[in-house]
Amino acid sequence: MVLRAKTKIKGKGKGKGFIRKRGSGFPVRKRFCRFCVDKTKTIDYKDTKTLESFIKDRGKIVSRRSSGNCAKHQRRIAVAIKRARFLSLLPYIVYK
Repeated sequence: MVLRAKTKIKGKGKGKGFIRKRGSGFPVRKRFCRFCVDKTKTIDYKDTKTLESFIKDRGKIVSRRSSGNCAKHQRRIAVAIKRARFLSLLPYIVYK
């Protein structure tokens, strides 16, 4: 039985923070939850400017995968958007 030393090969800056998807030729930058990174930001249904960045142009809520939020903050964003819609601060749908 031959024992081999395990070595870890580290990337030289190129591959840091990137995830390569199967079949795609280019790396995709890993997204981070902006609310976890900046602890001072809060999610409030009255802050329509922040909530509009999580709504698509047709009025749908942006998914967690594409927005980069963690599960906890994505749930809070969804609740805040629904409250703002109920109070007519944000539209349910956008007509073109």
